[in-house]
Amino acid sequence: MPKVSSAAKRVRITERRTLRNRQVKSAMRTAIRKYLQTLETGSREEAQLSLRNAISQIDRAASKGVIHKNQAARRKSRLSKRLASLAG
Repeated sequence: MPKVSSAAKRVRITERRTLRNRQVKSAMRTAIRKYLQTLETGSREEAQLSLRNAISQIDRAASKGVIHKNQAARRKSRLSKRLASLAG
């Protein structure tokens, strides 16, 4: 345990931020997983709706600083490519 009160406060803040980051990242991963399942089984329209949700979660994670904006762009691009390859 920290001996200085300011260090103790930083520990508490870090714990709160870690919890929030974990929740945001988990929601993002879940949305991506649902999209990939929809690609395998569902129709193209369902996949587009699922992709929109996944992109929203990715953007939310990037805006909160959980993932880097370039990583968000890369993830969105790769997910969109999968939907395009399904059509082609």
